[in-house]
Parts: sequence; C-alpha cells; structure tokens
Amino acid sequence: MRGRTLGATGPTVGTIGLGCMGFSIAYDPGTKDDASSIAVIRRALDLGVTLFDTSDAYGPFVNEELVGRALAGRRDEAVIATKAGCAPNTESFVPRPDGRPEVLRRCCDESLRRLSVDVIDLWQLHRADPTVPIEESVGAMGEMVTAGKVRAIGVSEVTLDQLRVAHRTHPLATVQSELSLWTRDHCTEIVPWCAENGVAFVAFAPLGRAFLAGTIDDTRAFDERDVRAVNPRFSVEARRANRPIVDTVRGVAARHGAPAAQVALAWVLAQGEHVVAIPGSDRMAYLEENVGADGLRLDDTDLAALDAVPPAHGTRY
Repeated sequence: MRGRTLGATGPTVGTIGLGCMGFSIAYDPGTKDDASSIAVIRRALDLGVTLFDTSDAYGPFVNEELVGRALAGRRDEAVIATKAGCAPNTESFVPRPDGRPEVLRRCCDESLRRLSVDVIDLWQLHRADPTVPIEESVGAMGEMVTAGKVRAIGVSEVTLDQLRVAHRTHPLATVQSELSLWTRDHCTEIVPWCAENGVAFVAFAPLGRAFLAGTIDDTRAFDERDVRAVNPRFSVEARRANRPIVDTVRGVAARHGAPAAQVALAWVLAQGEHVVAIPGSDRMAYLEENVGADGLRLDDTDLAALDAVPPAHGTRY
C-alpha cells in the first residue's frame, strides 16, 4: 500500500486506514462480536493497513480495549490513533465536548491503560469545547507529547480559525473530519490549509456511512440504535434524492470493473497526497474491498464526473 505521512515528521501510514468505531457502536447494533472484530483488525494488518482509529467515547471505553487486544503482539505494525474531549454519551449520538485540560490529562492516562500501550501514536481532540479556548485544550495535549505519553496530536471537526490557533499552540500532525463525495465542505478551506502547512487530513466516513458503496436502497430499515436511523441523509426521501450520486459512482466503477466503494475511496485519496481515508468495516469482505481502493487510479474524466455530482440532500447530523 502507498504511504502517506502524518504531519511534518511522521509517522508514515497506508493511504487506507481502519476506522474502528463500528466494531462497538453506531452501525448495525446487535451484530457485534469481539472475536470477529479482532480477526478483521488482524487481517487489516496482513493487508498493509497501519492506521487504526478509535476513541475513548466509542462504547464508551470498550472500543479502545478491543483495539488494544487485537493489536497485542503486533504493536510495532500499527499506528494507534485515539481521541479524547467528548464526554461519553450513551443516551444519543450527539457529542458532548469536554476539553478541560485536567480532563484531557486524565483521559490520556486512561486511554494508555485501555489500549495496553506505553505511548499513543496519534492523540486527537475529538471535538473542540465551546466553553474552553482551544489553545488550552491543545496546550494540555502538547504536555502529553513532552511527557512522552503521546507521539503526535491532532484535532477533529474544527473551524479554520480554530485550526490555526491550535497549530500555533502545538504543531499538529492531523486534522480528522468527514470527507466523502456527499460531504465536500472541507475541500474549500481545510484540506488546502492542511496541504500548505504540512498537516495530514484524515477522512472519516469516506463511504458516506456505506451509502456510497451502493448497498443501501430506499427500502432498507435501520434499527433505532443505528446512527443512520436518525441521520437526515438516511430518510427515505433523502436516499431517493441522493441516488444520482451513487449512480455516478457506479458508472465510474463500471468503466474500471471495480466496486463502487473503491471508486468513492479513490476520489477521497485524489483530494491530495496528504489525505488518508479511514473507512470502517466489521466484515472481512468489505475490508478487503476497501483496501483495494489504494490500487485504483481515477483519470481526469472520472474525477470530472465525480466532482460534478450534486450536493447531498439532507444535513449530515
């Protein structure tokens, strides 16, 4: 797999990472099995995946423990990314930011314990806390780098102004935000800023929560515990309105003899040499399909067709 560098000094990771949230929460509840999840994570290592993204808020807590168990004995093959700064919220999917420095310092130690590691490769501010200046949150995170508990830090879902302040406070390795063919907001400012400043952009939900893979039709019903059950873009009306996006992806995929998911991921990677995608999958077949996107090259005609798809119908939350 091709490599891309996180920040000015590394580490280098594969273009396709693995978002691990879905092993514990959010999608297809009731189907989670730790043994199967661990097997998928270990297969990802075999396929050349190196970046594994989790958070203390996923579960809460249990996802970090799962990732720690899965990577035991193969720690040197993985770049472990986790997050802090969102209070666990088991009642809904709405994040509750908590970026107080004293909370972040405690969270770092707790994440190290749950992951069973001596150092976190990439520690990210899950959400900026509107009640705490971002320089205070990022400053506390930088302290953990100085203490040797963290190798690099990043931020997630921030504004351009917040990003600039955060990077001045402590050099950032990454910005993690949603990026896909139906969420292109960050292509205007954040993605270019990252390229100009030597910061990697980590794209979560690059498959539009599976919609862009073309596997979700208008008749699909979601469990009430599935995040898509309350996501505006997954209403029946929105799915029908967004069908042209998938149709375009399928058209490009047909020309390449590739799955739609690989085309959607290849488009994300084409947004810059500093962009890394972290699709999530708890199924071996989908994992292997996603990793294959690293080998798909879209030409100018493909990219023009994909760039021209209409904006998504419905807000993303």
